[in-house]
Amino acid sequence: MEHPYLFLTSVFGLFGKNAEAWAAAHPHVTYMWLAMIVLVVLGWLGGKGVAMVPKTAQNVFEVIISGLEEFMVGITGEEGRKSFPLLLTVFLFVLLGNLFGLVPTLYPPTANINTTVALAIIVVSWSHVIGIQKHGAKYIKHFLGPVPALMPLFFVIEVIGHLARVLSLTLRLFGNMMGHELVVGILLMLAGPFLVPLPIMAMGILVSLIQAIVFFLLPTMYIAGAIEEAH
Repeated sequence: MEHPYLFLTSVFGLFGKNAEAWAAAHPHVTYMWLAMIVLVVLGWLGGKGVAMVPKTAQNVFEVIISGLEEFMVGITGEEGRKSFPLLLTVFLFVLLGNLFGLVPTLYPPTANINTTVALAIIVVSWSHVIGIQKHGAKYIKHFLGPVPALMPLFFVIEVIGHLARVLSLTLRLFGNMMGHELVVGILLMLAGPFLVPLPIMAMGILVSLIQAIVFFLLPTMYIAGAIEEAH
């Protein structure tokens, strides 16, 4: 969906017409950079302000982060704990990227399929890295099934299933965020900018959070499957 005005496109316009045209054609890239900068700055500020006796903000972040970590370890076991930094980073990026769509003049990078497929490839590939680290060459057993005579068939089915994980993660996040963008755009054209956005914005916050949780939960389950012994 094409936005009538994007803040970062105007900023790039300060560097010339070519830069402005490039930013207008690739808003998912510029707003992905913005999301990364915001997360780095927040991380730096959060780390700078850590105290032995936590204050309110630190307490809130510690409860959320430790809660997500224990939730993940409850599914994967202790061996999955080392994957938590990656999945937490992806969760925060997806959540922030989704929330960009609720701010006028900002564009949600997660509403572009290039962003979602890149995230999906990263987390699904990482689950296989964990599996290989855990089982070595025996990780191939996860793709061969329990019946030796049917190993070639199971291998093909399992490979398709693992590729479908990338497709599923990609289309779920992209479809939901693009759909929200389209609904907001259509309602704004029909009813104007003052009456419609509030209920849609409230729903957008809920959708943004749910999609970020889904993008955290499914890779957690993929990692748990990669860690467990093949049957």
